[in-house]
Amino acid sequence: MDWKPDRKAKKAIYKQLADHIENGITDGTFPTDKPLPPERQLANQLNINRSTVVAAYDVLVSNGLIERKRGSGTNICKDIWGITKTRIPSWNRYVEAGSFLPNLPVMQRIRKEMVAPNIINLASGELSEDLFPTKFFREISSTRTFAGSLGYDHPQGNEILRKTITEHVKKYRGIETSPASILITSGAQQALHLVVQCLLKPGDAIALEDPSYHYGLTVFKSAGLRPFFLPADKEGINPDDLLSLHKRHRIKMIFLNPAFQNPTGAYLNKDRRKKILEISSEHGIPVVEDDPYSLTSFTGERAIPLKSTEYHGNVLYISSLSKIVASGLRIGWIIAPIPVIERLSDAKQQVDFGHASFNQWIANDFLDSDLFDDHINNLVKQLESRRNQIVTSLDTFLKTEVNFNVPQGGIHLWCKLKKEHYEAKLLEESIKRGVIYVPGSTMGSKKGYVRFTFARENEENIHEGIKRFSEALHSIG
Repeated sequence: MDWKPDRKAKKAIYKQLADHIENGITDGTFPTDKPLPPERQLANQLNINRSTVVAAYDVLVSNGLIERKRGSGTNICKDIWGITKTRIPSWNRYVEAGSFLPNLPVMQRIRKEMVAPNIINLASGELSEDLFPTKFFREISSTRTFAGSLGYDHPQGNEILRKTITEHVKKYRGIETSPASILITSGAQQALHLVVQCLLKPGDAIALEDPSYHYGLTVFKSAGLRPFFLPADKEGINPDDLLSLHKRHRIKMIFLNPAFQNPTGAYLNKDRRKKILEISSEHGIPVVEDDPYSLTSFTGERAIPLKSTEYHGNVLYISSLSKIVASGLRIGWIIAPIPVIERLSDAKQQVDFGHASFNQWIANDFLDSDLFDDHINNLVKQLESRRNQIVTSLDTFLKTEVNFNVPQGGIHLWCKLKKEHYEAKLLEESIKRGVIYVPGSTMGSKKGYVRFTFARENEENIHEGIKRFSEALHSIG
């Protein structure tokens, strides 16, 4: 066999080998009257592990291309193209060929470990179970009669809920809007997907914060967009950088998380907000404001969304109940000009025929009751306590080895390691010790950062998690 694996390719070697043999079967390189090389012989010939050959052969067996028989080796199925055997599709090729890209391998690894038993989870952006308003939801569902319909609802979402959200954003976020300008979505993530898929086209240039949650999202790559990154400090992005970027690349849309940003916890200051809105208005560039955390201010001062200070429809406002109430409720919303809402609503109908009516009913009654205020007040108190704990734990175990700004709201702490370390090795060592977090490379271009999230674990576990991370860091030098 003259073929050799490409060790620099992203595709695993066993997949490369399986593809090569499959192609060879198709073009006759591997004739059906001769067995394939024994596993050990092929491994020696290609200078790879025997387990790699075994994995490749397993793929080909599952696809119906080869068969193993004790005493006669590994043979190509003689009736691949006949009627006695149905050929199984090459699912690996289909999986890799789809236009919607998978998550980064490191994020897949993190999500897999999140559900492992006894792991301390400083990675997930989800609230812990004890912070969900479960008691309040039980009270609502047991004392109030479901007044909605179990059929398909309005394409934009239940009208009563949209009216309630109109009142909610006016009271808590200072945003004036109408039910006709609101679309109910399955969390903020679906809202973001709809905006990208419906309002942008391949080749469009967009501006993202660096670092940011949006940095590693494959939705932008899947849509063929050209992302350009704006450095962010503790007060957000610099509007001058945005203007310079637009002059060079003709930015079509700006994606911002102005209040207690993920991952830095930064709060975009007043002067920068004003300048960004001026740039948006002058050049006609829409701003997509992602606002999951503005109600979690620890200082007692209200966090002001960009949307509340602009009146021309330049800002598409996205928010949800996922980060402040319950992730499983799957209630988010977009506030935008009516033609935009109608376009996004049409697309959502094509995907899921509208949102679940029962969830909308629960969300409406919760937002419309005094229980919401009680919940938010308790949530902010608990999150601030956990924020204080992670700061104390970092000072205890890593005082001379890390730098960070203390966030005044939200659920994330962005931490700079003073000494450079091999990121993958540090993550694996941390997992071995029972703690998971998000490596900085998935959220920004600068090296040596990690994101710790303090909403998922209680104070005791946060302290233990930072201790385990410290041990992992010290163990790798």
